[in-house]
Amino acid sequence: MTSEITLFVNPAAGSGRGARAAQPAASALRAAGFSVRTVLGENAEDALARARDAVKSGTGALVAVGGDGMANLALQAVAGTSTPLGLVAVGTGNDFARALGLPVRDPAAAGRVVAEALKEARLRDIDLGRVAGTWFGTVLASGFDSRVNDRGNRMRWPTGRFRYDLAMLAELAALRPFPYRVTLDDGEVRDVEATLVAVGNGPSYGGGMRICPGADLTDGLFDVTVVGACSRTTLLRVFPRVYKGTHVGHPEVTVHRAARVELAAEGITGYADGEPLGPLPLTAECVPGAVRVAGP
Repeated sequence: MTSEITLFVNPAAGSGRGARAAQPAASALRAAGFSVRTVLGENAEDALARARDAVKSGTGALVAVGGDGMANLALQAVAGTSTPLGLVAVGTGNDFARALGLPVRDPAAAGRVVAEALKEARLRDIDLGRVAGTWFGTVLASGFDSRVNDRGNRMRWPTGRFRYDLAMLAELAALRPFPYRVTLDDGEVRDVEATLVAVGNGPSYGGGMRICPGADLTDGLFDVTVVGACSRTTLLRVFPRVYKGTHVGHPEVTVHRAARVELAAEGITGYADGEPLGPLPLTAECVPGAVRVAGP
């Protein structure tokens, strides 16, 4: 491995935590004997182009500093290559870093873990999801949760997480099940009325909500969580259980496992790693060993 490491930074992540986190992360890498080159980019498209150039030029690793959005952007540069990915998670959700067992919102500790892993070649290959050429690490969300994202993204006020809290209240008031057609890799088609369908490569989204608690990053399969038609009362009662993953025991929740999942429903947008993929229908495939990661 070359000693030059590329630090891929989102300065706006976590209300400015990305910019503040870059320095201790770089210091940890330099202390381990690596030289560090920082990539920022004028916008997401430019940043991704620069990250891909670094990977093509043979950088020793791409270390993303930011939240799940930055991790997702980094995946588009390193997936399918031998270049290791490191994460310094300082965003709002940080679900991919949690799934990898990396420190969250502690850039110095995360930098040390990644630096030690790279120095000792402590690397492992994990699965990724892929939808029409776009990679994701955690969960493809659709239904109630994606409608909350849609509404929150349209709102100009208030700012921050409170905007999404208001969006959730509005979507709860308009709650209704959606008619889905779910096709798994065995070819069986399931027509279901569902509040949401989540396709998990990793177990959590939204900052620790374990919507697919049994998902394993190395088994070559998605966990598909289907929350059936729920009343507002039922959803509000079941929702808090998602943080421990115990919601899967509720009668309205079913879990399937598959390597390929097609979701179809009218008026629903798919989001993966919190980023919009586009309207359903979408087909996700689990690609074994698609990215090499540095960590514990």
